[in-house]
Amino acid sequence: MTDQPALTFRKSSFSASNGSCVEFAEAPDGFILVRDSKDPDGARLRFTRAEIDAWLLGAKAGEFDDLA
Repeated sequence: MTDQPALTFRKSSFSASNGSCVEFAEAPDGFILVRDSKDPDGARLRFTRAEIDAWLLGAKAGEFDDLA
């Protein structure tokens, strides 16, 4: 088993104080990992930088506003 470097997860300053947040971290291989802040040892979604960029552009343009 190889040692893996610790990941630094962070969440938005706009996140609710109730712990219902997602957190993001950049992995050493360049992928972006996303996890549920309530379950830090649980599953992590893995995205390319291009996928995250596309999602952020859509969020900034209001494409997901109907979900909030």
